[in-house]
Amino acid sequence: MKKHSDIDSSRLPRHPATGEPLTPRRTPGYYPGFSTLSQNPFWDDATRRVVTKRLEPPQPLKLFSAEEFEFWTAVFAHLIPQNDRTVERQIPLVAPLDHRLHMNQTVGYRFETMPQDRDAYRLGREALNEEARQQHESDFLSLSYRQQDLVLKTIHDGEPHAAKEIWSRMSVHRFWQLMMGDAIDAYYAHPWAWDEIGFGGPAYPRAYTRLERGEPEPWEVEEKRYEWGSPEDAVSDEVQSAAHVHTEAEQHKWNKKL
Repeated sequence: MKKHSDIDSSRLPRHPATGEPLTPRRTPGYYPGFSTLSQNPFWDDATRRVVTKRLEPPQPLKLFSAEEFEFWTAVFAHLIPQNDRTVERQIPLVAPLDHRLHMNQTVGYRFETMPQDRDAYRLGREALNEEARQQHESDFLSLSYRQQDLVLKTIHDGEPHAAKEIWSRMSVHRFWQLMMGDAIDAYYAHPWAWDEIGFGGPAYPRAYTRLERGEPEPWEVEEKRYEWGSPEDAVSDEVQSAAHVHTEAEQHKWNKKL
């Protein structure tokens, strides 16, 4: 297992005034000392089983090869960086994706500009490697963290330089949304992420009571914000909003360009 001393300090968030890397925490975020799991005595048995099961180690891979798992682990480490967390408290992101694709589970619909999700991830891996070779003359996994960030930025921005044939078969914007959706679903389904955002967890059968003014419940804690800057090896400060490209009009416009 990787230790804190093995973490590259250039990938840690920075103190905005000094520029020094911030030490990883067991529970990052603005709610120090909060633990959703401390409330599990107030849940019913079914809820308790569902939530605590998410703390179990990931199941063995069912669909991804070891190489594919390594690839998507590297990609998802950019989509939702967890270097602000201590290693033992980092949340598995790719294992839930492997399970979802193995079970062929979907959200119940598929955009006409997208293939089946399994095929989308297979093609996406090929496209990201082509983009990496176009920009940096090497496969994605061989690149530095910042170079990988730059490759992913072209997908985020909807401006890939390579893999035109692949992007003619599926929407680059929809693929970015697919990856982000899977990363977000895996991360924020985990109770450790709930601690980070101060989410009180399932309130059944107890229920929430303070609904009027946004005040914390008696078992929650007050928000305590702190300032931080992006890691020096990340390009997140350089990324512009791409919200406009996710409208249907922009999707059709981009598809016609291909």
